[in-house]
Amino acid sequence: MTAADTGKATIASSPETAAAQGDPRPSSPEVAPSAEESSAVKRPMRADAKRNYDKILATARVVFTERGADCSLDEIAKRAGVGPGTLYRHFPTRDALIDALMQDWTDRVAADADAAIATGLPPREMLLGWFEHFVDHITLHRGAASKICAAMDDPASPMYRKCRVMSDANARVIDHVQADGDLRPGVDPANVMRLVSGVASVADTSHTALDVRPMLEVVVDGIVRD
Repeated sequence: MTAADTGKATIASSPETAAAQGDPRPSSPEVAPSAEESSAVKRPMRADAKRNYDKILATARVVFTERGADCSLDEIAKRAGVGPGTLYRHFPTRDALIDALMQDWTDRVAADADAAIATGLPPREMLLGWFEHFVDHITLHRGAASKICAAMDDPASPMYRKCRVMSDANARVIDHVQADGDLRPGVDPANVMRLVSGVASVADTSHTALDVRPMLEVVVDGIVRD
């Protein structure tokens, strides 16, 4: 968590949005990028900018793991040794930073779907294994599950295209089982994904460690033929 290219979202963050996210922004007003600036984004970064970009990502991966996806972005900038303005130039919003961290995540999601199909296990066991991996991916960083789930149906989200990778991977697994006639009629892969994502969100927000398998068994038992 490749995806269907459904159009590139434009990320524009207002001071009000930043305040709602709990992230202080630099005091300068937000200015929409010009056409020249937009095209410049596609050009390779300067060496110093690339170093800062990589440092921010590496630090965010550690801090998100330690404190969750809602941690202070200014703390990430401080620990990465860059100014808040540098962080926000690379990642205008929290979701944009999470989206960048999801790059290798999407490769693993796709690989897990292919691995599930290749197991040759009975449909119930195969689906349970795939769904458990699915939940692991969504809950990799505490607090990210709800953001990923919200982005699934929001083309304006910077995470939307990554979520499409997850959606496509899940559809491949569901369609594989469906092709063998092992699912109940009318099973919609998108709705199955929403159900499993809901399980992930419950586990992610729980104050105790939840065993998700019993909840996933309810989902699987509801879609697999007796």
